[in-house]
Amino acid sequence: MSKKTVLKVNINCQKCQRGVLQAVTKLTGIDQISVDGEKGTLTVIGDADPVCIVKQIRKMGKVAAIISVGPPKPPEPAKPKPPEPPLPPCCNDCQLVAIGFVPYDVRPCSIL
Repeated sequence: MSKKTVLKVNINCQKCQRGVLQAVTKLTGIDQISVDGEKGTLTVIGDADPVCIVKQIRKMGKVAAIISVGPPKPPEPAKPKPPEPPLPPCCNDCQLVAIGFVPYDVRPCSIL
């Protein structure tokens, strides 16, 4: 049975949005994905487990929280929307990762 999962995700730029979409599309059982950058929400429609979706997003370093899980609404007639302003190409979080910022203490394993 298909369900609609709405998640709160911190999406600041196009790079963040693309990374979240790529992480979630790896899961099976997803019919439709949509992102709202202004509200910071990710909507997934399909049979995928909401906990698995959050786990995939957290693996890429983003914070995600489940807002709601329920049946999808029936499709409404399409209305033309005004174009949304584009997100900036990159945010401060992405730039820190790009120049070598390591958020965890990573040490190589040594065999005694």
